[in-house]
Amino acid sequence: MDNKPLTVKELDPEDQPREKAEKYGCGVLSVPDLWALILRTGVPGVPITRLCREMMHQNDGRLHNLERRSRKELRSIKGIGDTKSIQIEAVMELMRRYAAEEPYRERPIVSSQQIFDRLKYNIGNLPHEEIWLLLVNRRNMVIKEICLSKGTSTASLFDVKATIRHALLEQAEGLILAHNHPSGGTQPSESDNKITRELLEACRFMRLRFLDHVIVTSAAYYSYHDSGNIL
Repeated sequence: MDNKPLTVKELDPEDQPREKAEKYGCGVLSVPDLWALILRTGVPGVPITRLCREMMHQNDGRLHNLERRSRKELRSIKGIGDTKSIQIEAVMELMRRYAAEEPYRERPIVSSQQIFDRLKYNIGNLPHEEIWLLLVNRRNMVIKEICLSKGTSTASLFDVKATIRHALLEQAEGLILAHNHPSGGTQPSESDNKITRELLEACRFMRLRFLDHVIVTSAAYYSYHDSGNIL
């Protein structure tokens, strides 16, 4: 018995995503079919299309769930080895970078919605917390984005001195703080409130404008400014 993995070309004509894409365009393909085009070969006894269907099934059919899988978790799926796991990560990174090219990024920050739109693809769906700093000039144009820290699924470290130092080194006129909640909830914690109070006090002392602190998830956000907690 030949144990060589089936390629896409060797599949049944009804199970050949490349041929369907050639004839009808990629828009007609399912998500598993699109992955099959990228990953190309399955494993002995499991064609790539079936492997990709199983991969998406294990993630409830959602790319958001797949994005949150660690490399180790991806490689636990039968047929997803070292190369395929890196290919999946590369596609996810391309998606994030595509979203980051939106033209609104070249406009001044005038609302919390802009902050959310700017960061949701970077941090909104992460399985761990990250704290980000946006430094702005006098016209509220972002001059630099900095990831201040990476934490766990429930917390991350924050250093108010380091945050102010970044602002001074870049000669920023103001700053925006943002972090994500991997749980998907937007309600601020007491730790979030403490960070906001400390940074607000430091900014006032250094005569920096503290525009907002935004809690980001994949679908929603909380703004301290909009809630009247940064004045």
